[in-house]
Amino acid sequence: MEYKNVKKPNNGDWAVEANGLVKVFGDNKAVDGVNLNVKAGTIYGVLGPNGAGKTTTIRMLATLLRPDAGSARIFGHDVQKESQIVRQLIGVTGQYASVDESLSATENLIIFSRLLGLGRAEARKKAADLLEEFGLTEAAKRPLKNFSGGMRRRLDLAASLIAQPPLIFLDEPTTGLDPRTRAQMWDTIRRLVNTGSTVLLTTQYLDEADQLADRIAVIDRGHVVAEGTVDELKQSVGTSSLHLRVQNPSDIQIAQHTVEHVLQVQATLTSEAAKITAPMANADLVTDLLIALREKGITLSEVSVQKPTLDEVFLTITGHGVEEKTQEAGTETKRAEAVNV
Repeated sequence: MEYKNVKKPNNGDWAVEANGLVKVFGDNKAVDGVNLNVKAGTIYGVLGPNGAGKTTTIRMLATLLRPDAGSARIFGHDVQKESQIVRQLIGVTGQYASVDESLSATENLIIFSRLLGLGRAEARKKAADLLEEFGLTEAAKRPLKNFSGGMRRRLDLAASLIAQPPLIFLDEPTTGLDPRTRAQMWDTIRRLVNTGSTVLLTTQYLDEADQLADRIAVIDRGHVVAEGTVDELKQSVGTSSLHLRVQNPSDIQIAQHTVEHVLQVQATLTSEAAKITAPMANADLVTDLLIALREKGITLSEVSVQKPTLDEVFLTITGHGVEEKTQEAGTETKRAEAVNV
């Protein structure tokens, strides 16, 4: 599909430029001064718990909600003043499938294609190509009521790609999916970017952001509280950690003293598992430590150096974990969710 009166974006552009976005529902400030800059040709993750303001931010960027303050541009086009142009440049997949339950997969895609201006033959070809791309060809004529949740999510994503938009908003695309289907969706998202699209992905799954995103914005209570690459965010909360497990539990005390002496740090001991954990600022010291342990006749059953996890990042930055905040959302969040926050 061709863009009408729109300069086709390239990967040197900013796909999203948002400055000071604010959205208020009653006495709930769902989004409170959000700034985002997304480079074209990348996957940008917006990470946060339910009620943090992720979906509201997406809806403002996608011209579905008018900001109460602030501004946003999509490939240089103002989302309020040039909303019609912006809509030609984006595809949106929400948290819940927007497909028609009474139609087959093929019929859904043909109708979406026709609504977007494709001719009958072109619409049928587009539907067939997308069904093959998303592994749904065998189920093409099956009623959607017989589709699994993962199949519906894939069909919904396929529908959003009919116009082959340069920018795709995916709002928690794998919510409720089993691990295998989530992995399939991740592969699809990577393929989209490899073929030239930009993806802005919201999620409350830490591993999803870790696996997919080139950069991440952490949103909490309507604010962007941290932004950077996965490695930058992990480095911001501290050093890596060394994990040792001794083969003979009776060696645990000597091993702990050896770790503390060589690394010059305070080590944490888990007696029942014969495991020692210590901060690891200099990975080069691991060799010295292993030699010292061997000289003392201590045999290890496990050794690893681990970076901080995104869960630790979120906990350090916000003072709570993603799941904890989700469980504590309460009445205020339920009211926000009623307007699809």
